[in-house]
Amino acid sequence: MYAFVTHTWNPIKGKCSHDCSYCYMKRFPQKPIRLDEKDLYTKLGEGNFIFVGSSTDMFAEDVPQEWIDRVFEVCVKYPDNTYLFQSKNPRRLCAPDVPFVFGTTIESNWPYPNSLAPDVAERAEYMHKYSKVGIRTMVTIEPIMDFDIDEMVEVIEYCNPEWVNVGADSGGNHLPEPSRRDIEKLIQRLSRFTEVKQKANLARIYGVS
Repeated sequence: MYAFVTHTWNPIKGKCSHDCSYCYMKRFPQKPIRLDEKDLYTKLGEGNFIFVGSSTDMFAEDVPQEWIDRVFEVCVKYPDNTYLFQSKNPRRLCAPDVPFVFGTTIESNWPYPNSLAPDVAERAEYMHKYSKVGIRTMVTIEPIMDFDIDEMVEVIEYCNPEWVNVGADSGGNHLPEPSRRDIEKLIQRLSRFTEVKQKANLARIYGVS
């Protein structure tokens, strides 16, 4: 999902209750959410950038706090890594005592009826609060959907992200996408206050084979 990530680790598995229509995990059979006990014995090594929970949202409301705590306990045993946690429900973040980055997804400033996740305004509010207390934050705009540029820039800037990831729908979900011109304008505006990482899948919208 991200070029800067060296490993993924998914001790919490199963169907995410946010049920986003475009989720890439929908191409696989979805079992109920669960904690995979055997994965808690994974040796995470050192010097890695590990995306924890890349296959589901481990901070969704139906995930027991005990499971999250147990995942964090393993991370603390390997403090020489950097961990990425990402959620559309940032309200539930409880920061572990390890180097980490916390991210959220903001596909658009418009509400689209394709997800049961908390709305964009709530996500941005919590990201803003975390950045103000020194937590490293990032935002991913993927899959990018049509937007109002002024409002979109405003909500992303409010999150105060260290960087922003921009990517397109890779699953053929027929989402309402912005034009190449609008994406380029957005990236130009975002670059004034943060680093922008563009994903290769934007080539489809850009018309580059």
